[in-house]
Amino acid sequence: MLSFLTKRKISEEKLAECFTAGILQLVDSGFPEVAQLINEDPEFEIAPAISANAADKFLLIVIAGNLAYVPKLFNSYQDIRLMEGIYNKLSTALNIDKEKLRQLVASYQSYMNRINMPSKNIHYGMSKAVFFKYELNQYQDAYFRKMNAPNPLFLKRMDDIVEHFIWNWEEIKAKYKLVE
Repeated sequence: MLSFLTKRKISEEKLAECFTAGILQLVDSGFPEVAQLINEDPEFEIAPAISANAADKFLLIVIAGNLAYVPKLFNSYQDIRLMEGIYNKLSTALNIDKEKLRQLVASYQSYMNRINMPSKNIHYGMSKAVFFKYELNQYQDAYFRKMNAPNPLFLKRMDDIVEHFIWNWEEIKAKYKLVE
């Protein structure tokens, strides 16, 4: 009768598997549209011509951003085990050494923190990382190009796009009880 009050259980391994499969599928199917939206953005003087197949940097930004949320929402041992499981699944899926992947993600997280200073908003850091990793500054009007800063109108649109690639960890935590 009161089953709606209890949380369903999900193992850390199953959550890592769901996250990995979901993020990879989402980026794989969604990046061509992201590239098109960037290429057609009215704030650029010249269209950037981002290829629909150039998702590698975007995938790393999405992974790094999403994993940055994990320690903020899960307790100290759950987050470590969950991230370990995610790295295991991602390294297998991407055919890359786990330690190399871990270093790449840490590098992207550090980069996002640096370009987004003093803000600690992960979401905005992801949007700025897209701008800088895809070297979009050269396509802007002279004013923003000289400042080496993204046009705020473009950045707002990128925030709206990136939002669709952020895993809803809070909802997972609200609906499920994470077990080892």
